[in-house]
Amino acid sequence: MDNQFSTIRHTEVKFFLVLATILLFLLTASLIFSIKVERKDKSVPTGVATVSFPSVTIGAKAAYVYDVRTQTVLFTKNENARLSLASLTKIMSALVAGDLSPRYGTITVNEEALRAEGDSGFYKDERWTLKDILDFSLLTSSNDGMRAVALSLGALERADVDSEEIINDFVGEMNDKARELGLKNTYFWNETGLDESEMKGGAYGTAKDMSTLLEYILAHYPAFFDATKEATTTFQSLDNYLHVAQNTNNVIAEIPGIMASKTGFTDTAGGNLAFVFDPELGRPIVVVILGSTGEGRFEDARILVDAVMKSISNN
Repeated sequence: MDNQFSTIRHTEVKFFLVLATILLFLLTASLIFSIKVERKDKSVPTGVATVSFPSVTIGAKAAYVYDVRTQTVLFTKNENARLSLASLTKIMSALVAGDLSPRYGTITVNEEALRAEGDSGFYKDERWTLKDILDFSLLTSSNDGMRAVALSLGALERADVDSEEIINDFVGEMNDKARELGLKNTYFWNETGLDESEMKGGAYGTAKDMSTLLEYILAHYPAFFDATKEATTTFQSLDNYLHVAQNTNNVIAEIPGIMASKTGFTDTAGGNLAFVFDPELGRPIVVVILGSTGEGRFEDARILVDAVMKSISNN
C-alpha cells in the first residue's frame, strides 16, 4: 500500500514538474516576443554590434555607427554614456526653428545676438531668411547665427519678455522636442551648445540619442542638411551682404556619399562629430563620435568610415 502511494505521489510530482517547466517556457517565450515587438518600431535597436564589423580602436569616449536600411548596429562604444554635446546642439536648435517658423521667414541679427561667443561676420541688424541662416549656422557652427534664430523665434506668443526669457522659451521647445522623439538621455541648457561654465556643458546627450535624432531628421526633412555636404558655400543675406561659409568638418571631402554633417567642440565636450553618408545607393550610415579631441574626431571618422566600407565589401 505504501509503495502504491509512493508511486502515485511520485507520478504527481513528476507531472507538476513537467507542467511547471512548460509554463516557464511559455512565459519566457512570451517575454522575448513582447520585447521584440516593443523594439520593432524603434529607430535604433539596442544590443551588440554586428560581428561582421571589423575590429577597430578609436580615441573617442563614445561612438555609434548605425545602418539605417538594415536597422543594424554596426559599432558601439559607450553609446549610452551621457556626454557634453557642444555644437551638435545646433541640430536640435535648427529642427525646432523649422517647427516654429516657415523657412522663408525673416531673422534679424540684432546686437544681443552678436554678443554670442565667436564672430561669424554678421552685420548689426542684418536680415536673413530662416533657411539661409540655419544653413550657414550648421555649416560654420555659428553661435551668433543660432542665437539670432532663438531670439527671433522664442516666446513668440508672449509680450514684454527680456532676452533671457526668450532664449529660455526657445530652449524649452528644444527639450520638449527631445522628449517627443524619445531622446531620454538628452537635455539642453542653451541653443548653441556653448559651455555654461568650466564644469558644465551647454547640452548633454548620448551617441545613440544623436543617431536617433539624425535618422528622424533625414526621414522627415531630407533637405535639412544639404548645406553641410559642401566644403565651402557663399550666402547672400536679405541686405545683399555676401558671406563665405567654410565647413567645420575637415574631412568632408573624404567621406563618400556624404548626406549630413555637424561638428562640435568645447572644453567640456572635447571634439564631437556626427554625420551620415551613403556608401551605396539607398543605404544611409549614421556615425556619431563624442568626447574625442579637436583633431582626433576626424581620425576617428576616417577609421569608422573605412571599417564601414570593409564591412559592406565583405558582405
